[in-house]
Amino acid sequence: MIAGIALLLTGAVAHPFACLDYVQGKVFIFSGQGALEWEHPAPQGDDLWILPNGNLLVTVGHGVREVTRQGQIVLNYESASEIYACQRLPKGQTFVGECNSGRLLHLDRSGNVIDEVRLLPAGVDGGHVYMRNARQLTNGNYLVPHYGADAVREYDSHGRQLREIPAAGGPHTAVRLPNGNTLIACGDRPGGPRVIEVAADNQIVWQVTADELPGIRLKFMAGLQRLPNGNTVMSNWLGHGHLGAGPHLVEVTPDKQVVWTFADHQRVKTIASFQLLDVPGDATQGELWR
Repeated sequence: MIAGIALLLTGAVAHPFACLDYVQGKVFIFSGQGALEWEHPAPQGDDLWILPNGNLLVTVGHGVREVTRQGQIVLNYESASEIYACQRLPKGQTFVGECNSGRLLHLDRSGNVIDEVRLLPAGVDGGHVYMRNARQLTNGNYLVPHYGADAVREYDSHGRQLREIPAAGGPHTAVRLPNGNTLIACGDRPGGPRVIEVAADNQIVWQVTADELPGIRLKFMAGLQRLPNGNTVMSNWLGHGHLGAGPHLVEVTPDKQVVWTFADHQRVKTIASFQLLDVPGDATQGELWR
């Protein structure tokens, strides 16, 4: 695989995309041909969204920012807690998942906290591994990957636990699919790395494990996007001593045929979260499955 080249296999489409490089502390936008079109600082960036107005919503270590393509910061939230999750909601509010505090927040357009749900008692520090890319679902519930607990939990709007999905390997991202299944990317704790799709009864109905894709060794599965055609694009985070050891992004069909990969180890060190730019849908309306 040649650095700087997106590998396109039979029947696939090369995707333009935005991504966050946690190691370098940058957010990038690449064309479908693998050309770097835009970049901006995003220290310790983990989660991102391309908004309908073209701005980018990103986490930045202990904060969340909305930045324009001209580099202007139009929303800035800072916290004492590590933050790995952000999301723009339908009415313009911004959802934030604070890792250490275990708080699920709603911010107004100015970045002020207007509502919170506590998953931990006030004053309790959940630590670095408490949660990763949490999401608010369209029904108002919350889907929270508890990385250190090897579990994804669903909570109602008051923070009451409704369900627990075992996810050995350390869940980093969890996506509720239109069919009701949950797609989960697991990191490099024991049992991972892998991507699993789990039904309502917690049975695994589809998965990709670390060494079953020919020529590719998965290291730490961080981000996900399920496409309308049923394919799944996965980010293979190459931190924890694995820089350059595989493709950053991998697209597989439902029968686990690899149809597209992206590997640019000269300009990109790691990819945590990403969003494909050629998939239609409003990210603020739950129309993108990531």
